[in-house]
Amino acid sequence: MEYTTLGSTGMEVSRICLGCMSFGTSEWRDWVLDEDESREIIERAIDLGINFFDTANMYSLGESERVLGNVLSEYDRDSQVVATKGYFEMDEDNPNSGGLSRKALEQELSNSLSRLGMDTVDLYQIHRWDYETPIEQTLKTLDDIVRRGQSRYVGASSMWAHQFAESLRVSDRDGLERFQTMQNHYNLLYREEEREMLPLCEREGVGVVPWSPLARGYLTRPHEEFEATTRGQTDDYAREHPYFDGGGREVNERVEELAGEYDATMAQIALAWLLDKEWVDAPIVGTTSVQHLEDAVEALDIDLAGSDVAYLEAPYEPVPVSGHE
Repeated sequence: MEYTTLGSTGMEVSRICLGCMSFGTSEWRDWVLDEDESREIIERAIDLGINFFDTANMYSLGESERVLGNVLSEYDRDSQVVATKGYFEMDEDNPNSGGLSRKALEQELSNSLSRLGMDTVDLYQIHRWDYETPIEQTLKTLDDIVRRGQSRYVGASSMWAHQFAESLRVSDRDGLERFQTMQNHYNLLYREEEREMLPLCEREGVGVVPWSPLARGYLTRPHEEFEATTRGQTDDYAREHPYFDGGGREVNERVEELAGEYDATMAQIALAWLLDKEWVDAPIVGTTSVQHLEDAVEALDIDLAGSDVAYLEAPYEPVPVSGHE
């Protein structure tokens, strides 16, 4: 395993972050693993040197946090870096169970800590932008959360670059805790973040932990095979992103071609491309298989030639912004 400093936090994290959206209960989504299968993957991740885990309250409506907390409780908490998120409504009968108001953030973080079995998380992130709550209120609440010791750092997720820039400006102006990380949508098939968000993060010393680095599985297998998988048939979210537009199928074909040349899997080539980007700290890799987890870690050993990076990128065409909802 390789490690890197997460943004300007000084905190060392593994270059692969284990995403926990696929852990919890299959009652939430068909492709999600139940607790025993989830445990096997989390334990193997620890064996492989992964110390960075990302979950959220809305994953399996809290079950992901509970499962992750159960497993990590059997290990040294000081060696783990645990991140969770809040924003999406947890109870359709309670409008205050979502959003970024003081009430929502404080109560939902308290619920997350309870499920995780922890007094403190290392990173608490807003899962999206809240158009109904002034950013000043959100930032003051997050500042209080850090001062109370409920989270060591705070981070943000997908939003417009101008919103993120304004957030950083308000924090600096008012002496509030800054967003230390950006968890944004970024992979070979979706590169719109290269225009503004990623240069902004690089300039401001913000750590970048991209979600969906494998395009919800579309970069892990040839186009035709993806269509035949359970996730390919049931995951409507993959269809909502423009992975099949803007030269996407040709990119998929080139990933398959280079995988053969490097004696690697398609997923390893896609991850090696991300890991080659200096502004990326740790891609968030979600998996439902120990083998796929091991393959992801082995991607750290692949050093793509500059000409191959250019070959992978060449078919890309601009696509609509996706992932801010």
